[in-house]
Amino acid sequence: MLDSYNRKITYLRVSVTDRCNLRCRYCMPEEGIQLIKHDDVLALEEIVEVIREGAQMGLKKIRLTGGEPLVRKGIVELVEMIKQVDGINEITMTTNGILLSKYAHELKKAGLNRVNISLDTLNEDEFRNITRTGNLEDVKKGIRVAQEAGLTPIKINVVKTKFSNKQNIEAIEQFCNSEGLSIRYIHQMDLETGDFSVVEGGEGGNCQLCNRLRLMANGDIKPCLFSNSGYNVRKHGIREAFKLALGAKPQEGTINQNHQFYNIGG
Repeated sequence: MLDSYNRKITYLRVSVTDRCNLRCRYCMPEEGIQLIKHDDVLALEEIVEVIREGAQMGLKKIRLTGGEPLVRKGIVELVEMIKQVDGINEITMTTNGILLSKYAHELKKAGLNRVNISLDTLNEDEFRNITRTGNLEDVKKGIRVAQEAGLTPIKINVVKTKFSNKQNIEAIEQFCNSEGLSIRYIHQMDLETGDFSVVEGGEGGNCQLCNRLRLMANGDIKPCLFSNSGYNVRKHGIREAFKLALGAKPQEGTINQNHQFYNIGG
């Protein structure tokens, strides 16, 4: 698949749910969110059908996101089904790690290649303050079990905000170095103002190299994180939704006033 600027699109980020077991301050309000209606959420089989059609058009890589993907019922079965799709050669996941120790071995057996784990601090009090409900030890256990299961290389996603401090960053770097983990710094973004930058240690945010589309839990295919556009696979049909999203993919991100990070998969 080529977009209007001759970028080859091979990567689909799939938000399998807008639900999450944390309430991170930079992502979600403390009281929670208005969730997508159950009937509007794509069934696992529908997600796989979108991926299968996309693979026929040139998709090679799938990343499962949320919300938190591990709260989606049937997530292991979904990975197993995606693994059977011809043309897909990489399946990854971004997770907060809270439930990872429970599912890591099953996910690896089902066909998941590796994981990115969100971790913004190694201070227990700060972690609970940022996530409002999380337990840091659950994430650390998730990392250990993911390593044992072979979901590697593991990448740690650190969101840098104006409140991030040097001591915290240094502690995370030391932890990652000692555990053989890669680290990526994601500067806090603002969808409504179009404030974003290239990920340190990655290619996210580099519009010239962008090779991705996004499938939301409600079936909208979005051309860009920083775009108001979305084309629903139930309304337009899968192939047409892909074509519309390709045609609408901007040269670079602008603004997104229709969605939030918790329901678009970051």
